[in-house]
Amino acid sequence: MEVPEPRYVRTADGVSLAYQLFGRGRRDLVFLPGNATQLDVMWEHPSYSVFYERLAELGRVLLIDRRGVGLSDRIALEDLPPVEVHVDDLLTVLDAVRSRDTILIGQDEGAMAAVLFAATHPHRIRQLISFAPRPSMVATAEHPWGGDRTEWEEWLDWAADHWGSEESIVHDMHEMFPSLLDDPTAVAFGAKVQRAAASPRAAVALFRISLDLNVADVLPTVRTPTLVLHRRDDSMVPPAAGRAVAGMMPNATYVELDGEDHVMSAQPDDVLFDHLRAFLDIPSPVPGTDRRLATVVFTDIVGSTERSAELGDTAWKRVLEAHHDAVRSQLARFGGREVDTAGDGFLATFDGPAAAVRSAVGITDAVRPLGLKVRAGVHTGEVETIDGKIGGLGVTIGARVGAIASGSEVLVSSTVKDLVAGSGLRFENAGEHQLKGVPDTWRLYRVIG
Repeated sequence: MEVPEPRYVRTADGVSLAYQLFGRGRRDLVFLPGNATQLDVMWEHPSYSVFYERLAELGRVLLIDRRGVGLSDRIALEDLPPVEVHVDDLLTVLDAVRSRDTILIGQDEGAMAAVLFAATHPHRIRQLISFAPRPSMVATAEHPWGGDRTEWEEWLDWAADHWGSEESIVHDMHEMFPSLLDDPTAVAFGAKVQRAAASPRAAVALFRISLDLNVADVLPTVRTPTLVLHRRDDSMVPPAAGRAVAGMMPNATYVELDGEDHVMSAQPDDVLFDHLRAFLDIPSPVPGTDRRLATVVFTDIVGSTERSAELGDTAWKRVLEAHHDAVRSQLARFGGREVDTAGDGFLATFDGPAAAVRSAVGITDAVRPLGLKVRAGVHTGEVETIDGKIGGLGVTIGARVGAIASGSEVLVSSTVKDLVAGSGLRFENAGEHQLKGVPDTWRLYRVIG
């Protein structure tokens, strides 16, 4: 899925709110993830992009940068509003996109905002999904699952000096999404999100406002059908908090999932989405074969065996990690979907051939400073998805085209060349080739310029 173009709506007091709308269907799923967001950047890590794509299978998806954050208007620190203003802002966006059959999905601070919206505007929400919630941000005698206020303040003082750094995101990852701690791309991604979402002082001011959130008295008034989900080993907010929230709501169902992540999108697996489908009364897709037209891109490093022997295992591992970061960055930039990674090679799919070609060229350029040469093959054809894995003749042709390419070369099939006419891309004839296991002779073209 290509990254949706942000749109804007202006509130009654003149603030421009940024949002993205994608997917289709009669249901609108509004995802409220918390304070630190930036709509474009959030797509740059597979954990989020896959989560968003899977949500789009359930209906039309709405993402919003709250006022003062991300792509929405920035606001002076002294003017940052309380949460009830964000509730009004959400209503403004729902009206702008004409959302009538709406499901709110909230996590972290977003879960509390979703509860407040459902209580204030019950006629606008059909169902509510709350992930890893707690009754209050600060612990109370009745609800001890929030943080200690003194410890919160100490963390805010620390965050003011470290926000947007890798040290900050690693600190947060230990509690929020520990399953990704070993993924260096997740660390860099998380730090980038923080920097793009808000400045250090603004982030601290936003979180200080959130400390006052307490929905314990509101929960019994929310009669909207609600699904409360919580991961069993969540160390930031224990499952007891989720059970308590569900117990205080008159029409809530509690489900406990395996896992340790506090963030919903960190594990966008089948179990999670099976529960979402059941709650939303959406039939699961029938296993089998799905055929569609797609553009496939194959890349791999030329001479990787020799280079790894030259550098040694430790240095080669660092180079390979940097290569993977560069490839994923270019895939995200042009809306590609990573399908498979094997050693030093990538397989990705794109909806549009021009974006696929530009991504392939971007990859060859991006890895050059690492002393690497990558070859790439691009083909557009019918692919089959069988139980989540893609195959078919279109995939085979793409792999064979990539195998013929030389270092820092992007080869495309004649199908791709014909489809991107008028895009500004330029090619030169690379001759006719026999592709192993593929009938007939194929004329290939080299991307130039």
